[in-house]
Amino acid sequence: MRHAFITAGTKGLGVQVTESLLAEGYSVTVTFRSDQDVVRSLEEKWKEYADHLQFVQADVTKKEDIQHAVDLAMDRFKRIDILINNAGPYVFERKKLIDYEESEWYEMIEGNLSAVYHLLRRVVPIMRNQNFGRIVTYGFQGANSAPGWIYRSAYAAAKVGLVSLMKTVSIEEAEYGITANMVCPGNILGSMKEATIEEARQQPDSDTPIGRSGTGEDIARSILFLCDENADMVTGTVLEVTGGVDVIHRYR
Repeated sequence: MRHAFITAGTKGLGVQVTESLLAEGYSVTVTFRSDQDVVRSLEEKWKEYADHLQFVQADVTKKEDIQHAVDLAMDRFKRIDILINNAGPYVFERKKLIDYEESEWYEMIEGNLSAVYHLLRRVVPIMRNQNFGRIVTYGFQGANSAPGWIYRSAYAAAKVGLVSLMKTVSIEEAEYGITANMVCPGNILGSMKEATIEEARQQPDSDTPIGRSGTGEDIARSILFLCDENADMVTGTVLEVTGGVDVIHRYR
């Protein structure tokens, strides 16, 4: 049984990803930051998968937490085939670079870029030994071309750096059967992060060219494709799942 390790897979976009992996027959280790009530609810919801599911509390901005979570995953499942870097801090308040607090800047960089470095350092050697691995990171629309994103300077800088990191790793680790790719969600807000495609189709959205909101299921379906054993020709790729929405220019 293939084993997937996903950060922050109990809320937001991560919920549909975790559930889809379980339904496809993967065992899954899921990290969460603090909400024990949500974990208890998901343990009940996913009780049929209890033998293949592990929740681990971890703050991805702390490398010690990352190391501990990886150790627990290996202790229980003995392998890590898929690494999904779903966690990523975000400052929702709109403000220019010079108005960011120093602590906010470092949280964006540590949570969105350095956390992936620490995870790769621990997980890639495991994948090398298996001669198989699938790594998925998250970005934003346009990240591949390093655009300016007004009011999102710290987050954008971290994610653009992550594009280059992902592409570099995809080349360095290809000989070991490891792929690395990035998925870029569109403007998926509120309850739509945990929604299905069918639920979105019941709520038409005139602000989206395709006519409905993006959902967590859209992201999950994209990730499942990238993680397939026969998707090894797709590596170093930035896949945008936006429904045609121009996310980064909506404030101009």
